[in-house]
Amino acid sequence: MGKKVMSRFQDKVVVVTGAGRGIGKAIARAFAAEGAKVAVISRSEGSCQGAADEINAEFADSAKAYAVDVADFDAVQELGKKISEDLGAINVLVNNAGVTRDGLLMRMKEDDWDTVLDTNLKGAFNTVKVFQRPLMKAEDPRIINIASVIGLIGNAGQANYSASKAGLIGFTKAIAKELSGRKVCCNAVAPGFITTDMTDELDEKLRDGILANIPLKQFGETDDIANLVLFLASKEARYITGQVVACDGGMTM
Repeated sequence: MGKKVMSRFQDKVVVVTGAGRGIGKAIARAFAAEGAKVAVISRSEGSCQGAADEINAEFADSAKAYAVDVADFDAVQELGKKISEDLGAINVLVNNAGVTRDGLLMRMKEDDWDTVLDTNLKGAFNTVKVFQRPLMKAEDPRIINIASVIGLIGNAGQANYSASKAGLIGFTKAIAKELSGRKVCCNAVAPGFITTDMTDELDEKLRDGILANIPLKQFGETDDIANLVLFLASKEARYITGQVVACDGGMTM
């Protein structure tokens, strides 16, 4: 017998920001694998086009690339119109776009603060603003915001990132209440340390120190986050809203 292919999202339209690489790309690919039409958004044209091409090579005509800075309100409003014209009304919005500008607060510049808050938090505001009306009319509508365990527990040298992700959690709970009347489920996922380009650059001593604080004694994979996002976007999760689900190997328990 052949391998059974899941198609929970057949013909659904899914928007994933920060989808050029890492967690975002894994999420976009996972939706495409289950029949969705996916808008792959990244600030860099090369990054989102490369990711879309890779996904389309595996799942024909399932992904379309859009280069936009999610921190730019006007550009995101235009993007919303373009995606609706190209793919139709959306069913699922995944806000994954995020940047870091790490450093101790004493040395942190205003631009380091603004850049991180504008991308990680205002970016989600911008996308929800443009997509909330179509989502309110959609079948099984979902908003899933990718936060971080750092938004739950804080981290020295990441005051800006921690504030942005904690803010994203508060934003998730507020919009979950506002949109609940239209059955739009809004949840946040808080990844722990996931194997990506960024964690690959950590030196061995730092890696060992992080692993010591993870009960499962291993880093997560991008697919761990993608699988959780797909569950929260599925019909099976219709009664879950306003929640923060950590996927962190037990780090925050």
